[in-house]
Amino acid sequence: MAQEHHIEAMFATGAVQPDQFPPSNYPEVAMIGRSNVGKSSLINTIVRQGNLARVSNTPGKTQEINFFATNAGFGLVDLPGYGYAKVSKGKREMFSGLIKAYLLERENLAAVFVLVDSRHEPMPIDLAMIEELEFAGRPYVVVLTKCDKRKGGAVAERVEEFRHLLSQCQHVVDVIATSSQTGEGRVQLIGVMKRLSQQFAEKSTRNRDE
Repeated sequence: MAQEHHIEAMFATGAVQPDQFPPSNYPEVAMIGRSNVGKSSLINTIVRQGNLARVSNTPGKTQEINFFATNAGFGLVDLPGYGYAKVSKGKREMFSGLIKAYLLERENLAAVFVLVDSRHEPMPIDLAMIEELEFAGRPYVVVLTKCDKRKGGAVAERVEEFRHLLSQCQHVVDVIATSSQTGEGRVQLIGVMKRLSQQFAEKSTRNRDE
């Protein structure tokens, strides 16, 4: 395994309210998506640590923001899944407020990776999240998950569908097909994470020097 494609990561802290967000001196890359989109599995695939992010069969199980430190110049942040029907309305609103506080107010957030199940048409709840990031001016990457469950041509069509859908958006960085089962897209994801984090760090340095 090439060294540049290896990331070591460790759990730093979990937060259930904004005042628990840890101080950080380096950029963060956040992962978000619907509860059953395969987010934890993809995080574990990226770092090649099978149990870093908890994988659950129960949608909505992750009910806090989990922060992970890495040796790659950025932190990884696992946001609670959205669209969890079996969670009470009160908890849904709490999670929604927690997610929004992080996405809109976190100063060192370099990019958001929005995970979307490649087997389904773009869903309103995913498009609403993308719209929120677009309005906030946050760079984001659309990550298509579970691509091993679709035939190659269908995956390429889905990628193009999203690229066309987002062609007028100003803050989308890329649309990447992935699979936690085969490792498809892993190297590409890491490359984008490192590039966006470096760009964010350089911009922050320039702003401090001005």
